[in-house]
Amino acid sequence: MGAQIRVYRQKIASTSSMKKIFKAMELIATSRIGKARQRAESATPYSEAITRAVSAVATQHDIDHVLTQKAENPKRAAVLILTSDRGLAGAYATNVLRRAESLTGLLQDSDIEVSPYLYGRKAQAFYDFREREYAQVWTGNTDAPEVERAREIGETLVERFLQPTDEGGVDELFLVYTEFQSMVKQEPVVRRLLPLAVVEEDADSESEVLPLYDFEPSAEEVLDSLLPRYVESKIFTAMLEAAASELAARQRAMKSAADNADELIRKYTLLRNNARQAEITQELTELIAGADALAAS
Repeated sequence: MGAQIRVYRQKIASTSSMKKIFKAMELIATSRIGKARQRAESATPYSEAITRAVSAVATQHDIDHVLTQKAENPKRAAVLILTSDRGLAGAYATNVLRRAESLTGLLQDSDIEVSPYLYGRKAQAFYDFREREYAQVWTGNTDAPEVERAREIGETLVERFLQPTDEGGVDELFLVYTEFQSMVKQEPVVRRLLPLAVVEEDADSESEVLPLYDFEPSAEEVLDSLLPRYVESKIFTAMLEAAASELAARQRAMKSAADNADELIRKYTLLRNNARQAEITQELTELIAGADALAAS
């Protein structure tokens, strides 16, 4: 019986230690969510402004530009999947990977070859474990993205888009990430970045009248300059949204883990007390039996 009590004491001690870790990670995530949301909100005006400028070039001028023309029979698509480097964030990475798998299935059903580009160690581990190929992977600082990394990814994808399909290029570019909607809701979404003609716009922007522009030296050269920045801004905004979503998911997961640890501690404490009571009862029974035996003799 004493051994059983020691087991429960060890379980209580180890669970209490884990609870402290969970609470610490919850507090860290909580303290960083505000900054992550602020960064995402600060990047939105620039992204919207450059989207309006690119849309104005594409809609107000009859431009035969490779970045605005949709292929009649697309053969290959690049899919950039934004996940996280670390776990302990509930189903955050699993949900975005599931959304990417759904998109991949739809593209393959249309006889479009998918070329995955991965961001985050969770996506890399997912593909490595299944021994599936991917074009390129970037890792590091998924919960605190850097604009330099977004620029590097954007340049890589635009370069791939500009290549002919028979030389390894792609006809379409998709982005899969988790959109931060609130502290309790983060939704995996798919966005088509290129060709520009099929980029989705918000419902409010459909009624917006775009300003008239005069372009110097030419609309084509302006588009050549703007579109890489457009892709970079969209990717960086998505990275910031994903970072805020990751932190919110981790904060929620760690709070749930700490609550579960409290429940386990209460359960083990009750079992320990029951074992102690049973041990005391057994000792008293043995004493009474011994006393009765002495009295009978």
